[in-house]
Amino acid sequence: MNKKPNILVIGDLMVDHYLYGIVDRISPEAPVQIVDVKKEEILMGGAGNVINNLLSLGAKVGVCSVIGDDEGGEFLHERLGQKGVVKEGLVTQKGRKTSHKSRVMASHQQIVRIDKEDKEDISQESSETILLRAKIVMPFYDAVVLSDYKKGVLSDALTQDIISLAKSQGKIVLADPKGSDYSKYKGATLLTPNKKEAIEATGIDIKDEDSLKKALKKLKDEISLDYSVITLSEEGIAILDDEFEKLPTVAKDVFDVTGAGDTVISAITISLVEGKSIKESVEFANKAAAVAVSHVGCYAVKKEDIDSLDKDSGVVSLDELIELLPKDKKIVFTNGCFDILHAGHVKYLKEAKSFGDLLIVGLNSDESIKRLKGDSRPINTSDDRAAVLSALKAVDFVVEFGDDTPYELIKAIKPDILVKGGDYEGKEVVGSDIAKETRLVQFVDGKSTSNIIKRCAS
Repeated sequence: MNKKPNILVIGDLMVDHYLYGIVDRISPEAPVQIVDVKKEEILMGGAGNVINNLLSLGAKVGVCSVIGDDEGGEFLHERLGQKGVVKEGLVTQKGRKTSHKSRVMASHQQIVRIDKEDKEDISQESSETILLRAKIVMPFYDAVVLSDYKKGVLSDALTQDIISLAKSQGKIVLADPKGSDYSKYKGATLLTPNKKEAIEATGIDIKDEDSLKKALKKLKDEISLDYSVITLSEEGIAILDDEFEKLPTVAKDVFDVTGAGDTVISAITISLVEGKSIKESVEFANKAAAVAVSHVGCYAVKKEDIDSLDKDSGVVSLDELIELLPKDKKIVFTNGCFDILHAGHVKYLKEAKSFGDLLIVGLNSDESIKRLKGDSRPINTSDDRAAVLSALKAVDFVVEFGDDTPYELIKAIKPDILVKGGDYEGKEVVGSDIAKETRLVQFVDGKSTSNIIKRCAS
């Protein structure tokens, strides 16, 4: 498909307000933590996060929603315009409060959330205006995403009217459902409930594969879905088309699941519009979700992020690494040849990872190893070494360097923590003048590549 997918998002827009800080003392006024705010961020939330994900994945996007005549509404109107979103379906309802959620974050954790919003259904006039505008623009879109946060935009009647309108024109309709009664979504292409939501909606306690299949079938039959989908967090995503399939997650590290559901529905929509099968679309969504949960807060996943998960060798270039590295995580760096990976390496890397959030391994190129260890080394090529390293749970990124030392690499990455082996005790560690901290990890006695080579030779 050469043209960009054109997606219409209908649902509850919100303002997401983040306050990032540190906690190092308790208030003398009450037994509560004091958060020293270091950074503040205001983003589009709710259906706005779906829009962000769709845009980031390469789609054109239009929106139908209701905002208030207040500061939050003005922010959303302006931000949507800045992002190039078609907003003819955006309705301002006088006297309505725009949903505003403030989250206080410290040490990568949410301390408290403060909500200011109206949860009542939008006015009849607003509902009729949205439907009228949807009728006008529907022919120009490939698919409709219903982003329901139960904040009043997607009433039962309006939801059914939108689904009927879209399906009558052959459009794909996906909904992220809320509540326990899914009848309002009847006739949609698919829904994306999580396991807890599916249990509440079906009344089936999902505790094994049989109960999972029953829940999927009940949703598919009773809600008249083309496909039945249930997201299973760290277990992946289950689908029922003509047959049942459970596709495992590809996530390695989970830092924050905020907005992951929005990422999943966005990725499935893009993939289905591009002509992929439901299985291919869910596999794509699994990868997108893996990227999303590796970041703190709502992260708009890019196709380049997903492509990086598919790299066969596990090697990223320095430019790719700098682009991918999050700004809010503690970065650990170590380096080495890792010619024949053994138990000592695994223990060393696992301990190195424990010092921070992300571990980057600088890998000596084949040429640099020959200069350091002679023409008989390396035993394994850099591609093979990187592939094995990147398969380890402790390792997040592998980047190759060709110099005799990783100094230039360390200078570019600026890690928080630099890790080297215990044999560097009392010696100068290359890059220690750049990293905030240098730590030494003791090697496992008797475990070394040289010893393995000697045993093989004998």
